[in-house]
Amino acid sequence: MSEPPRFDRGHTDDLMSFLAASPTPYHAVANTAERLEKAGFRQVAETDAWEGTTGGKYVLRGGAIVAWFVPEGAAPHTPFRIVGAHTDSPNLRVKPRPDTGAHGFRQVAVEIYGGPLLNSWLDRDLGLAGRLSLRDGSTRLVNVDRPLLRVPQLAIHLDRSVSAEGLKLDKQRHLQPIWGLGDDVRDGDLIAFLEEESGLAPGEVTGWDLMTHSVEAPSYLGRDQELLAGPRMDNLLSLHAGAGALASAAARPNLPYIPVLAGFDHEENGSQSDTGADGPLLGGVLERSVFARGGSYEDRARAFAGTVCLSSDTGHAVHPNYAERHDPTHHPRVNGGPILKVNVNNRYATDGSGRAVFAAACEKAGVPFQTFVSNNSMPCGTTIGPITAARHGIKTVDIGVAILSMHSARELCGDRDPFLLANALVAFLEG
Repeated sequence: MSEPPRFDRGHTDDLMSFLAASPTPYHAVANTAERLEKAGFRQVAETDAWEGTTGGKYVLRGGAIVAWFVPEGAAPHTPFRIVGAHTDSPNLRVKPRPDTGAHGFRQVAVEIYGGPLLNSWLDRDLGLAGRLSLRDGSTRLVNVDRPLLRVPQLAIHLDRSVSAEGLKLDKQRHLQPIWGLGDDVRDGDLIAFLEEESGLAPGEVTGWDLMTHSVEAPSYLGRDQELLAGPRMDNLLSLHAGAGALASAAARPNLPYIPVLAGFDHEENGSQSDTGADGPLLGGVLERSVFARGGSYEDRARAFAGTVCLSSDTGHAVHPNYAERHDPTHHPRVNGGPILKVNVNNRYATDGSGRAVFAAACEKAGVPFQTFVSNNSMPCGTTIGPITAARHGIKTVDIGVAILSMHSARELCGDRDPFLLANALVAFLEG
């Protein structure tokens, strides 16, 4: 029997605020932590000894977060219910020596992160945000959320072949944004500017992880505002839904599982880092939770054997202009509910038993769901799902929300799908 929905259009309104406030993975996990703090969760340091107390806890590491809630009476071998997501998105990231320029323009040297649709970054007003590492060993988040940079496209008069042959971009030569005028390019100018923006003393910044973002605000779109356009839906849409679902589940008594949210960095370039899904972060947190409650290795094995993870990431809605690129019998539609991702070559981790778990959660939540499978003639993408399943030996199911314009600087989804996903995640976490 389905339950009344926990989330509605207000969840989508809140997603828009979350996207706008989270231009980088570091901002995304800080904003997630702030939301969980309001729900009673408390940060624990990885360097401290952990107590086996009940309640909500979370760990922050760089651009990653793992949060969990231990209900009253949870045994050491109590299984986990995990919502996995990633915090990073394809973009242009600042190089170690950022100050460059040519022909009277001051520019910022950038490197391509992940697999962005490069044309979507052209002629777009860009801000600059990220993490500054200070001389005293601390870090400071910075967000210049106003038009600061721009990658100008070459006028068609100077490249008539664009109309016939399409746009061709050289990643090194054609994507360096401009941010001012002048021939006197000096090393340190950009960082000095960010120190001033952040209220820091000159020379205080000794390291940085900086990236560009579109400063255009998320917005509803269409005659009836049934669509949502915005940046970084891949995959902050899932992180936001998972955080809301975890906070909601934590308010329920007598949970049979320990609900968990895992938001990883670096999915867009392979997940192989200390904050990525292929790193030790999640396994370490789950094990320490078991041991902090007096558990043994046997309890850890029992808990993992009963654990299920929903790897939630955006997927492809059928494109009205390119329907032939999709499988002819699987056409996920925008606002049709979350998608179950299937690939028999394990690019997604879903199998039949995992499908049953997700179907049960959707039925409980009263949420419709769709199935996505790739056209056999097209290569299939992948997610943190197979990595999580293989690394930790836990059942994993790949799901998400169907969108258009994936990996663009500005993506497109339905207005209902974010809260439909969140309602399904609540039902899953509550078991």
